[in-house]
Amino acid sequence: MDSAKFEVLCKQIVMDYANKHLDKSDNAEITENDVYVVWSCKTLQNNKALLSTTLLDGMYYELTYNGDKNEIYFDAYKKFENQCIQIVEKV
Repeated sequence: MDSAKFEVLCKQIVMDYANKHLDKSDNAEITENDVYVVWSCKTLQNNKALLSTTLLDGMYYELTYNGDKNEIYFDAYKKFENQCIQIVEKV
């Protein structure tokens, strides 16, 4: 699968997932325009991408295409913390 086709498919998958998990009482949905690719890579027949949305929910998504099996693996994450750890001695 080429990179452009993979990214379009990823945006659709993330949009569908996010809309399925939105609070129904909000009566709102996102579109593919609300989903963006943070990082993407293609190696041989495989693709991987990290995506997020314009929602303020802290979620990000990792999608991996296995070209040998024609399968996409989907992971949804939420960042709970971001710390800077100072290293005292030089590595």
